[in-house]
Amino acid sequence: MATPAVPNLTAPRPTPAGRRDLATLPKAHLHLHFTGAMRPTTMVDMARAQGVRLPPHLLHIDAASMPADGRGWFRFQRAYDSARHLVRSEAAMRRLIREAAEDDAAEGSVRMEIQADPTSYAPYVGGITPALEIIIDEARAASRDTGVDIGVIVAASRMKHPLDARTLARLAASFAGDGPGDVVAFGLSNDERVGSTASFAPAFRIARRAGLVGVPHGGELLGPSSVREVVSTLAPARLGHGVRTSEDPDLLNAVVDAGIALEVCPTSNVHLGVYTDFSQVPLPILLSAGATVALAADDPLLFRSRLVAQYEVARDVFGLSDEAPGRPGALLYRRVAGLALAQGGLEGRHRRLVGGACGVVFVRGAPTAQTTSTTDGSHADRL
Repeated sequence: MATPAVPNLTAPRPTPAGRRDLATLPKAHLHLHFTGAMRPTTMVDMARAQGVRLPPHLLHIDAASMPADGRGWFRFQRAYDSARHLVRSEAAMRRLIREAAEDDAAEGSVRMEIQADPTSYAPYVGGITPALEIIIDEARAASRDTGVDIGVIVAASRMKHPLDARTLARLAASFAGDGPGDVVAFGLSNDERVGSTASFAPAFRIARRAGLVGVPHGGELLGPSSVREVVSTLAPARLGHGVRTSEDPDLLNAVVDAGIALEVCPTSNVHLGVYTDFSQVPLPILLSAGATVALAADDPLLFRSRLVAQYEVARDVFGLSDEAPGRPGALLYRRVAGLALAQGGLEGRHRRLVGGACGVVFVRGAPTAQTTSTTDGSHADRL
């Protein structure tokens, strides 16, 4: 196998003079896929151990880039599957969770929610229940060892039958909780253009009855009509991506009024062709409308970009504040979708986040404002 040029995604990068090192900013990482969280070096290690020849594009240091059409998604999914097929043991699954937690800790995360479809790994560990138990067990251990509070999201796939989603929802419900490693939410991922959103509503009702919040993808590859359908049929607490809500001001206002948070992944949006460059990502529009936004990396393995890089985009492309702790604008946590968040300054204590709907957030008001009151009387800034 050719020696790959694989980056260290958490290597410290130079901080511009007079600017804060954004790795010191406490963050919640709420949109992170299980296989997509794999380190590039781990992918290479696993491929070598199994004698697998990886596709050339997975060995290149540049991020994957695809057009936002069916062909582009096929290329993306093929790359993702190439990496996922390397995860064929309990040890491999545990390694992914552990390293993702370590990488998030290095970037200042205090909360990480990782979403997985256990059916992808079930054949190698004796079924979907053992697969989820392995993820939960390692998430608990990694939470203890790294200090990152980890929640697990069980995510169904649009590419599979809605009855499969119901099976996953029942499994997720049996492990629901608010402790480290517990299942905190139920999601729906993969190509937004495939399948009927409404057909997955029964699975989300099962999850809600167990106290799990809904965090489906929506408003990424399709526009406002898709968001409306997701919101009306799945009753989400957060939208995975949700950026194309910005194309309809009335819809965006409705999402804001409903308290639905948005998980915005700028690098993913650019590399999947949703936007041609970072300046087109509608973060200022979302913030100006009062949206609650949590930045996330989505699939660092394929996009070669982790969490801090998303905050750098917010600061350096859109000019959002990175005031030092203790000054006006120092970021505090706030409530998202009515569920409890930690409260405390950047240097402050972190108490465990509850309910799977937390976020280091950009709160209501214009992006240029530095401090805004939150619903619980605390304050939060942009960065």
